[in-house]
Amino acid sequence: MGQQLFDMRTLSAPKIVRLEGRAFSNLFPGHLGGVKITRQFCSCRGIFLKASYSTTRTSSQAINSVRQDKLAVVNGSSQILGAIEASSILFSRETSVLDAFEDEYEGIVVNSERLPSNPHTFASILQSSLSRWKREGKKGVWLKIPLEQSELVPIAVKQGFQYHHAEREYIMLTYWIPGGPDLLPANASHQVGVGGFAINDKNEVLVVQEKHCAPAYVGSWKLPTGFILESEEIFTGVVREVKEETGIDTEFLEVIAFRHAHNVAFRKSDLFFICMLRPLSTEIKVDDLEIQAAKWMPLSEFLEQPVIREDNMFKKMIDICIARLGKHYCGLAAHQVVSKFDGKSSSLYYNVVEATDFNCLGG
Repeated sequence: MGQQLFDMRTLSAPKIVRLEGRAFSNLFPGHLGGVKITRQFCSCRGIFLKASYSTTRTSSQAINSVRQDKLAVVNGSSQILGAIEASSILFSRETSVLDAFEDEYEGIVVNSERLPSNPHTFASILQSSLSRWKREGKKGVWLKIPLEQSELVPIAVKQGFQYHHAEREYIMLTYWIPGGPDLLPANASHQVGVGGFAINDKNEVLVVQEKHCAPAYVGSWKLPTGFILESEEIFTGVVREVKEETGIDTEFLEVIAFRHAHNVAFRKSDLFFICMLRPLSTEIKVDDLEIQAAKWMPLSEFLEQPVIREDNMFKKMIDICIARLGKHYCGLAAHQVVSKFDGKSSSLYYNVVEATDFNCLGG
């Protein structure tokens, strides 16, 4: 018993250290039982070992430091001084927090790529995370759950999360921590469509017949239309749609007019922009998936269609396009501007009439 049971080398080699019948696993160099070990000498004979655990910001886990435990080895005997409180155990509910970061509105955005794969673990850590964020005075929590982990959705809902929106790859849920009305922004309220009015030097309009349409419009010729994609500009979206449906390359000139309707698809509102385009090619190549036919049609013939003459909205839109051709109407061109509010470049649509380079006569 008078012989010292271990020395400094025992802390750097994986082995089992036995102290008075107790076995301690030295799992990693410098660690005892998974707890970081630091050495400290004192006036007494022996070595005091400090056990502590903390996390870094990179994992976004703010875990309380474990109170110091001292394992004393004096004169060949060992003593465990102090006790680690239950509230500071590594895997306790109070110390495990989801990996996340703070947004600019004092909210929390959970890292969807590091969600626990086990549903029971997720439920426990989610509960402790909400407790921590409430104590810290956070506001909204954004939780994006990937499709492959959809079994976590009902767990989050049971703990008070609400559906916000869904995409093909994920579902977004939110949790409003403060009392009172939920101030988190709602899901997108609009869909955005575009239509391209392209007319060539022969006064012919580029028109299409769609394969799938309402019975009342079967056989009718219409302008190429479609929806813009996420993060796509209006002026690039309309050029892309015309190219995909007809194979014709065009150049965006102006937004001529737009329509605003409500309760269209999935109870969402709809913005539809009519854009003036300049054709850059002539050969038509039809998209067989969506388009039945496409052609260059004389403007006068296009206007004589019942779907144009009998519909006030369509007729008005075409009248505006014709007025623009005669320079009796001003459209809105796209201008790139940067706002100090967010520091981002965006497209501002407006009309500029200058004496040296005007694009319409006004009136």
